[in-house]
Amino acid sequence: MSSLSRTDPLLFNLFIMNTPSHISPGMWRHPESRAVEYNSLDLWVEMARLAERGRFDGIFIADIFGLYGEFRGSWDVIAEHAVQFPVSDPSVLISAMAHATEDLGFIYTSSILQQHPFAFARAASTLDHLTKGRIGWNVVTSVSKNGSRSMGLPTIVDHDERYRWAEEYTEVAYKLWEGSWEDAAAVKDRGTGLFSDPRKIHKINHVGERYSVEGPHLVEPSPQRTPVLFQAGASPAGMAFAAKHAEGVFMISGPPQASAAKVEKVKALAAQAGRKADDILFIEGLTFIVGSTEEEARRKEAEYDEWNDLEAQMAVMSGTIGVDLSTSDPDQPLEDLIEQAPGMRGVIQLVIDTVPDRRATVADLLAFSAKQWRVTGTPETIADRLEEYRAAGVDGINIMSMLVPGTYADFIDHVAPELQRRGLMRREYQPGTLREKLFPGRGPRLEEHHVAAQWRNLDRS
Repeated sequence: MSSLSRTDPLLFNLFIMNTPSHISPGMWRHPESRAVEYNSLDLWVEMARLAERGRFDGIFIADIFGLYGEFRGSWDVIAEHAVQFPVSDPSVLISAMAHATEDLGFIYTSSILQQHPFAFARAASTLDHLTKGRIGWNVVTSVSKNGSRSMGLPTIVDHDERYRWAEEYTEVAYKLWEGSWEDAAAVKDRGTGLFSDPRKIHKINHVGERYSVEGPHLVEPSPQRTPVLFQAGASPAGMAFAAKHAEGVFMISGPPQASAAKVEKVKALAAQAGRKADDILFIEGLTFIVGSTEEEARRKEAEYDEWNDLEAQMAVMSGTIGVDLSTSDPDQPLEDLIEQAPGMRGVIQLVIDTVPDRRATVADLLAFSAKQWRVTGTPETIADRLEEYRAAGVDGINIMSMLVPGTYADFIDHVAPELQRRGLMRREYQPGTLREKLFPGRGPRLEEHHVAAQWRNLDRS
């Protein structure tokens, strides 16, 4: 069963990265693309206003911390083909976009590698204040060897160990957000001159394997305290982490039946972790090519495919899994490769799942392309397809771009009206914080049975 009832509208996010080339390698060269303007604040404000006009629920900003691994023996291809490089900080965009909007949510990616949790918690709380509670955090464990070395580590941490690291990282953040300040600690009494009550502000005194954090949290409680939590892990360790922590799970599954399988897996793990069936929203990643007729849509798709950069596409896949596929045997079974891959193993598992009738190979991985998550057609046929995803248990869609911002404008102008007519997309925003908008009827804070809630009553001794 879906986290939402079968008749509720889907959620929609604009999914993007602060880089010239994200999901569709080569499309930055297209004459109608403005992706090369990624360092222009005007473009980001324009997209935020566009997304809110279209009643999107949020802008979901992906990120990568460090270069992808070598491809064909060097990192030349990464620089030459803009393989998610250069890439600028996503968090610094949010204040300006929030100031230009009223209801749009902002989910940004931050890795456990790139900031100490004490500093990250401070920045996230500041953004939650400035946006009046419209912030979400996509929790990721970095897969870049280059990023690890640039932060002083000898190499990337083992795959499953990265999730154990994430457990302590989130624990520190939860203690700061949920336990350091009591609700009545910020007094702000002009008459007495008492701004905050020190007896209600507490050091967290965390001592763990990786972190020793005295505290207290430097920021008074923000509207949500803890940002809305997202996670995208598709490996067994990643899904277990998502089932325990996430309020939204981002998936790139391919067909609806593959989405349904992952939804069921994570829901089962969430139940084992003591969570409820509707605690997690499942957000599928798709891109759309829209035409007034099927023929027009297919012509547009064929024209876009002429801009596809196969070399960059292979480099992205190599960097994602942490294996230089240019040196791999095309006939090597992916079941063997998945054990060797230090990067995102869930991507390999996704390809294995899409080849159910035989053993998937490296050749299948190389052939796997953006077409697997592409929906091409008229507004009516796209709406039909989204009906299938909703029936599969998907709660929302992260819309990935072919053209920036053209993909989003086409969807808003042509597909959204049909979705709203069918009740597949909301017409108006819910009031309140991002959490209240995503989970109508709930308050701005995490549910009492979430793992973070245990830190609301820190030892006050």
